[in-house]
Amino acid sequence: MMNYYGGYGGYGGDFLPFNVFGPVLMIAFWVAVIYGIVLFARSLSRHSGRDDDRAVEILKERYAKGEISKEEFAAKKKDLA
Repeated sequence: MMNYYGGYGGYGGDFLPFNVFGPVLMIAFWVAVIYGIVLFARSLSRHSGRDDDRAVEILKERYAKGEISKEEFAAKKKDLA
């Protein structure tokens, strides 16, 4: 006995690519979304710490070149911390 859809089900039967690749593509989509969120979070956390580190490195370079005195170095380093 045929149903309303002509005996093939609601979407035209058990067409193999939809049955196999549909769930695989859905899983791949969610893996890509989660991976993107993780990369974005890592980039934010890396960016926040680098500015302070770079400022101290520049300060050390200036002290090493003799551009600033020991007192200036200590005062500026204290300001950065």
